[in-house]
Amino acid sequence: MYSNSGYLNDIDIDILDQEHELSIYSCGNYRFISRKEMVTLRPNGRIDYQLIYVAKGKADFEKNGVRKELAAGSLILYRPLEPQKYYYYAQNTPELFWIHFSGYGAEALLDAAGFKEQDMLEIGFTSEYTQIMNKMIRELQLKRPGHCELLTLYFREFLTLISRHQQEKGIGSTKIKSEIETAVHYFNEHFSQELSIQDYAAANHISTCWFIRTFRQYMGMTPMQYITSIRITKAKELLETTDLTINEIGDLTGYQNALYFSRIFKKTVGAAPTEYRKSVSYING
Repeated sequence: MYSNSGYLNDIDIDILDQEHELSIYSCGNYRFISRKEMVTLRPNGRIDYQLIYVAKGKADFEKNGVRKELAAGSLILYRPLEPQKYYYYAQNTPELFWIHFSGYGAEALLDAAGFKEQDMLEIGFTSEYTQIMNKMIRELQLKRPGHCELLTLYFREFLTLISRHQQEKGIGSTKIKSEIETAVHYFNEHFSQELSIQDYAAANHISTCWFIRTFRQYMGMTPMQYITSIRITKAKELLETTDLTINEIGDLTGYQNALYFSRIFKKTVGAAPTEYRKSVSYING
């Protein structure tokens, strides 16, 4: 069995920390190579929290007397003093990561990540998860200056990614997400040019209606609304920090028609470009 782990106090002990919002005590990785099985039984649990992530294969876990097999991409939470039973079998080729932690803010952070009403989440697999946990293991092993602060930052990042995954579950497949993220990147790079949603969809061999509907579901606005938001944000920046004319700013942000630019700007911001510049100049002295 391959094992790589790090401990805050160089030993695997459970700690209850109520002085800090969040404290990370240990993080590790198990990968079965030759050992046939490993069974962990803690009838009285631990006084800290434990998260176990199934990165590959599958493993069995028991909660409230019910045994369940979890496949790769699953995450299970054991709370303080909760009995722990889990079973790893070589035939299932499991690879697992675990994190022990506590702190007075731990429960609120877990609730925000999706554990408010359940203890098992399907979060899928992404290298971002394992990269974060490997960083945590390294920090616990080396204990360089600032390691406690970095550990909490890494763990918060991990929980935030879990929360994002839960919120995006309705979006669809990874391929769909990739399509939208590619579009977002393209719009941010080419917002100063004339953009047509129909032309973009055709060039990428996707339906215009599907693209608009899926983009709105993913980003909370239509593609054209998103492009407008990029352009107006950039226009505001140029009005605040340069002496470029209104016509020049409109041209730089994708509006060749100055009157149309002014109309869109006022509709979005609530003031015409000239008025906005004067108000900002007044505030900044």
